[in-house]
Amino acid sequence: MHNTPLTSKNAAPATLQVSVDAGVAWVELNRPEVLNSFNETMLRELADLWARLRVDDEVRVVVVTGAGEKAFCTGYDRSGLDDADDADDGADDDADGSAAVLKASSPFLRADVGDFLGPKSCGLWKPVVAAVNGIACGGAFYLLGEADIIIAADHATFFDPHTTFGMPAVFEPLHLLRRMPLGEVLRLTLLGSAERMSAQRALDVGLVSEVVPGDQLRSAAGAVAATIAALPPLAVQASLRAIWIGSEMAPGQALGVAHALVAAGTDPAALAAGQQAFRTGGRPRWRLR
Repeated sequence: MHNTPLTSKNAAPATLQVSVDAGVAWVELNRPEVLNSFNETMLRELADLWARLRVDDEVRVVVVTGAGEKAFCTGYDRSGLDDADDADDGADDDADGSAAVLKASSPFLRADVGDFLGPKSCGLWKPVVAAVNGIACGGAFYLLGEADIIIAADHATFFDPHTTFGMPAVFEPLHLLRRMPLGEVLRLTLLGSAERMSAQRALDVGLVSEVVPGDQLRSAAGAVAATIAALPPLAVQASLRAIWIGSEMAPGQALGVAHALVAAGTDPAALAAGQQAFRTGGRPRWRLR
């Protein structure tokens, strides 16, 4: 596959590898030496990346994965923090530790890592496919919680170590409640590091939608992303908004904005082309999952 830089004027950020191919932006968390855990630099670079992708019309879909085969992401990298750093914070750490980018003099102004990590929290409303290539734990659930489709390698595992180390798990299970039954979220959260969820179990409970051999993960994610990227972008983005609005609002409230989403997401030219394809039998070749 031929990859081109995200833009000609912006080199890929240091902690990320970013390329665009046929409307799909491939974002690789690139800190394999620390199992792709995120630090302050990665937080800033992800927030900047999501902002740039919002206005890059070449990009229609995003695939997020981790470098190497061991880990997708293992949350916040605390290896750069010592006891003095923690003591100087003057407040309880957030679930994944504190960093300068998160500090504020007032608790009402304090930021959370999710303000930087999550694509939707940063205003990116283009479909995001997560390709989980190994361990996903702790703060990884910020990314997975805001992904639209999650595909896992068969060796992927999921767990949340917060309670094991005396930290409350708060944001992570709240994200997971959108994707998993309550009992499964409780078990994953309360057992901490003592138990890991397999890729197959994640499929069974709805956290992921597909499990593939590790050497097929990139092609599987790429096929899904390429299919979406070939569709009219306004229709895709309006549909995406509708589903997320429906997951967060009461049914009556969501239906109240439905007409506006239909109007905003309908491109007359794309609609005419679609109707013509339907009349002439130009249907896509489908696969059974």
